[in-house]
Amino acid sequence: MTPNLNPDNMPAARDHAQGRFATLTFERDVAAPLSTLWQAWTAPPARAVWAAPTPSVNVEFLEADTRVGGREVSLCKVKGQPDIRCECGWLELQPAVRSVNYEVIWSEGVTQSAALVTADFSGTDGRSRLTVTVQLSSLGEDMEAGYRHGFGAGLDNLASVAERTMVLQRVIQAPRSMVWGAWMNPETLPQWWGPDGFSCRTKRIDLRTGGEWVFDMIAPDGTVFPNHHLYVEVRPEEKIGYTLLWGENGPKHADAWASLEDQDGATKVTLGMVFSTAAEFQEAKGFGAVELGLQTLGKLERFVASR
Repeated sequence: MTPNLNPDNMPAARDHAQGRFATLTFERDVAAPLSTLWQAWTAPPARAVWAAPTPSVNVEFLEADTRVGGREVSLCKVKGQPDIRCECGWLELQPAVRSVNYEVIWSEGVTQSAALVTADFSGTDGRSRLTVTVQLSSLGEDMEAGYRHGFGAGLDNLASVAERTMVLQRVIQAPRSMVWGAWMNPETLPQWWGPDGFSCRTKRIDLRTGGEWVFDMIAPDGTVFPNHHLYVEVRPEEKIGYTLLWGENGPKHADAWASLEDQDGATKVTLGMVFSTAAEFQEAKGFGAVELGLQTLGKLERFVASR
């Protein structure tokens, strides 16, 4: 998570004993289930939504591999200031329990800080609590104030994102290669995508990073719902990241991802969506998006079973 490195927010470096090392703790209560908060914390499409501490900061992700041994590399861009490079490496991932990562910050080729970040998760009755501990070593300027601001703002953003994130999961009794093959095949995807009774009418389909799927979903009563998916990441048999638009080149509806995990020969499918606004999230819940999404995953399972 990129700290705020605006010089106006950074005091002059203090001496070694006072300011070079610091342990910072942040806590947030989030009105979202624990599994949803975990997805918002770890899924790259969700992290891209909440990572920037303020609207004036643009965060560009160069790499994003959320698994033990994987890393995330981003550039933090502020108009009129040098880019800031952040590398995060994942050391431990216990789903909905704990994550541990290292983080290194560079500015103009100079290492500014290194940190060990531990996030602990707990939750009951649809609410969650996140406690983040940052063990910080400032190598350039004293980074404590920047980290306090950057992490504080980022976690406020995270809480907002988690509260408009929908996560659907289903274990499909088929190998991951079969599930992936049914999903990322332009001939088969339109055959099962959508809730029970819906069909798809494709205009263009290109299922690869940088590709798109322009199509209409047609309800049982004949109502047409225009859709446009933009694929921002395709990692074979592991993950799909995409943006949902209201019709071809229309306004953004959500940032979404699907991940596939092997589970003793079966496949655990996680489908996540960060809605653009809280109002859209509530509207989607109101018309039964959870149930309709689960129907879609059920159609996928039946389609795979029929192959």
